[in-house]
Amino acid sequence: MAKSSLVWLLLSALYIASTANSASTTRSSPGAANFIKVSCGATAYPAVCVQSLSLYASSIKQSPRQLIQTALAVSLDKAQSTKTFVYKLTKFKGIKPREKAAIKDCFEVIDDTVDRLVQSVKELKNMGSSKGQDYQWHISNVQTWMSAALTDENTCVDGFSGKALDGRIKNSIKARFDHVERVTSNALALINKFGY
Repeated sequence: MAKSSLVWLLLSALYIASTANSASTTRSSPGAANFIKVSCGATAYPAVCVQSLSLYASSIKQSPRQLIQTALAVSLDKAQSTKTFVYKLTKFKGIKPREKAAIKDCFEVIDDTVDRLVQSVKELKNMGSSKGQDYQWHISNVQTWMSAALTDENTCVDGFSGKALDGRIKNSIKARFDHVERVTSNALALINKFGY
């Protein structure tokens, strides 16, 4: 049951990602592009926000709810991609024991992040047309899980502290986690902006 739910969620995220090509070739209204740009002004990384969401302007239109769902789907997609990358690193041979331990810790961290983002996607889908206290409860759950996901993302690179662990593996992991952190932070900012 849980596995089929995860597959369904991943397929939903992939559907959104697959519409990027058609969305980028389909002209969206200037209003949709402006809505995304103005909305992204409330985020910590507005350029990343606009870049990651403008591909979906034709499906977002000027809907705050669709904007939030798309931002969350982008975050989940980037986290899942990072999880796959880190998993592959766990299989590399010839890595120093301390690096291997740090990579293993990062895998656990990104796995937790993906779980929290999946929970957030489910919560938004289950929200339906909730109003009032019900709506606030769902939004509060999403905010809690998104905040926890951000905390998780920030702890991975800490495991690579010290000069002995500086190098290509640390830099590769850091770059990916930084990107996941940015899109997740942006998604949370948009939820905070439109959630209340």
